[in-house]
Amino acid sequence: MFDLFAKTMREYASDRVDLRSDTVTQPTQSMRELMASAEVGDDVMGDDPTVNALQDKVAKLLGKEAGLFVSSGTMGNAVAILAHTRPGDEIVAYTKSHIFRYEGGGYASLAGCSMSLVPAPDGIMKPEDVKAAIRKAEGSESHYPDCSLVCVENTSNLGGGSVYPQEILDEICKIAHDNGCKAHMDGARLFNAVAVSGTDPARMVRDFDTVTICLSKGLGAPVGSVLVGSKEFIDRAHRFRKMLGGGMRQAGIIAAGGLYALENNMGRLAEDHIRAKRLAVAINEMPNYSVELDAVHSNIVLIATPEGTAKSVVSSLAEQGVDIIDIHDSQVRAVTHLHITDEDIERTIAAFSSTQ
Repeated sequence: MFDLFAKTMREYASDRVDLRSDTVTQPTQSMRELMASAEVGDDVMGDDPTVNALQDKVAKLLGKEAGLFVSSGTMGNAVAILAHTRPGDEIVAYTKSHIFRYEGGGYASLAGCSMSLVPAPDGIMKPEDVKAAIRKAEGSESHYPDCSLVCVENTSNLGGGSVYPQEILDEICKIAHDNGCKAHMDGARLFNAVAVSGTDPARMVRDFDTVTICLSKGLGAPVGSVLVGSKEFIDRAHRFRKMLGGGMRQAGIIAAGGLYALENNMGRLAEDHIRAKRLAVAINEMPNYSVELDAVHSNIVLIATPEGTAKSVVSSLAEQGVDIIDIHDSQVRAVTHLHITDEDIERTIAAFSSTQ
C-alpha cells in the first residue's frame, strides 16, 4: 500500500528527482479540479466563501479565534511582526531562523525592528537562552531596545527539520509573556512537527499568541499561508496585509487548493519522514558524507560534504537527474515531499554513492 500510494502521488511530468525543497510540489489533478470549481467572491471585502472557509478551518484546527489568508509564509510572518511590534522594538529568534535569514530583512526594513539572536546547534532554542536574549529599555538608562516579540520556528529548517519538545515550547511562551513579550510561531512546517510528535496541533500552539502555517510546502498546495490569532489581532493584521499589497480579490481559487491539502495531504506527511530517514541513514554510511541522524526528525536531511565541495556535489547529482541545494560550502540539503517515491530515494542514494 505504501508503494502504491507513492506511485500515484507523483503526478507531474518530470523524470528528475527534485529534493531542493518541499516548495516544488505541484497540485494534483484532483486538487486542480477543486480549485477550478471553487466558489469565489471579493476577499478584500470579506466576501469570498472559500477563503473564509479556509481561514475558519485553520483557526479552528489551531485553537485560535480567527485566521487571515496571505500569499506566503514570509508575508504571514511580516504581517505578524508589524502587528505585534513598534519601530525600534527588538525580536528574539534563532540565529538561523527563516525570519532572520530568508525573509529579505523585512523585520528591519518593514517593521523597523532589531534582532536578538539565540544560537542553537540543533535549531531548538533553550528557554534559558531565550530569557537571556530578552532586553528591555527600562532599567538600562534607555540603552537597550524593548523586546516585544519572541519567534519560534517549528520545525526548524536549518536545524535539519528538528522538532521542539512540547515542554520547551510551553516554557518559551511563559518566558515571553512573563517578560512582556508576545510569542509567535513560524509554523511553515508545523504539520510535519505534529506528525512527528503526535501532539494535537491546537495543543502544540496553545500558548502562542499567533501562528503562521504554510500550505505550499509538504501539504502540496500551489500557493498560500494562513496567519491565526485572536479576532482582535487578525483585525489589526488585516490592515497590514493591505499595506503590503496582500489584498486579493477572487482568491478562493487558490484557497481551495489549501482546503484540499488540509483535508487530504496532512495524514501522509509521516511517509516523507520515513523516506528522509532512509536517505539519511544510507548517506551517513558513505565515507565522504555525514549526517547527524539524531537530528533527522522530519523531511529535511542536512548532509556534510568534504570541505568546499558542496557546489560540486550539487552539480554532480544534477547530472544524474537528482536536484538538491547547497546550504554553505560544506553542506547540502535534501527535502522529501509528496512527489518523492521509494524508487526516487534509491536513485538518490545511488547518485550520492557515485560521487564518492
